[in-house]
Amino acid sequence: MSEPQDDRTQLYLITPPGIDLETFPDRLSAVLDAVEIACLRLRLGSQDADAVARAADAVRMIAHERDVPFVVEKHLALAERLGLDGVHLEGSRNVRKARETLGEEAIVGTFCGTSRHDGMTAGEAGADYVSFGPVADTGLGEEIAETELFAWWTETIELPVVAEGALIGKGEDPLAKIRELAPVADFIGLGEDLWAHDDPVALLRQIEKLLG
Repeated sequence: MSEPQDDRTQLYLITPPGIDLETFPDRLSAVLDAVEIACLRLRLGSQDADAVARAADAVRMIAHERDVPFVVEKHLALAERLGLDGVHLEGSRNVRKARETLGEEAIVGTFCGTSRHDGMTAGEAGADYVSFGPVADTGLGEEIAETELFAWWTETIELPVVAEGALIGKGEDPLAKIRELAPVADFIGLGEDLWAHDDPVALLRQIEKLLG
C-alpha cells in the first residue's frame, strides 16, 4: 500500500460483496487501467472458503499485473495461504496476531467504525492503517464517522486513515462528502456505491480530478 504523497488523498478500492467471475474481472481491469489505486480489498459476503479463494485468485492476478497491492477482508489464513499482500480486519483484537503471522512486510489494516480508542490500539499493535465509517447515513442505523473524527485523527495520529462507507451520495452533488473528507483523510475507500454506478470508470476519473 503506497504511502500518501505530497498530502494528496489516494483511492482505495473495495470489491462488491458479490462477484460474478465471468464479468467482474473485466470491470475491475477497466477501473485499474483508468486510475491509480493505492490498494484493493476483497470483501465478499460469502463465508465459503473455496468461493473466497477462487475470487481471491482471480482478483489477485489482475491487481498484481498492475502493481496494485491486494488484501483480503477478515480471512487471515487465506491471506497467508494464497500469498496475498495482506489482510483487512475489524477492530483491534487480531491485529497483533496478523502482524506476527504475515510478517513485517505485509499490509495489515483494520476497520474501527467510529472508535478512536480501537484505532489507536490497532496502531499500537502494528496496523499499517485504520479505516472509519460509514461517513453518512446508510439507513441501517449505524453510527456515523463524522468529518471531525478524521480531522482529529489526521492532526493527532501519524497512522494513515481511510474514509469508507456511504461516500457517494445522491442528489445534486453526490461527491460532496468526498470533497469534504479529502483534506482530512489519507485514503478514500470506495466500494458498493462505486460499483452500483452505471459507469464506475467515469465516476472514478471524476473523483480523481476532485482529489487533485
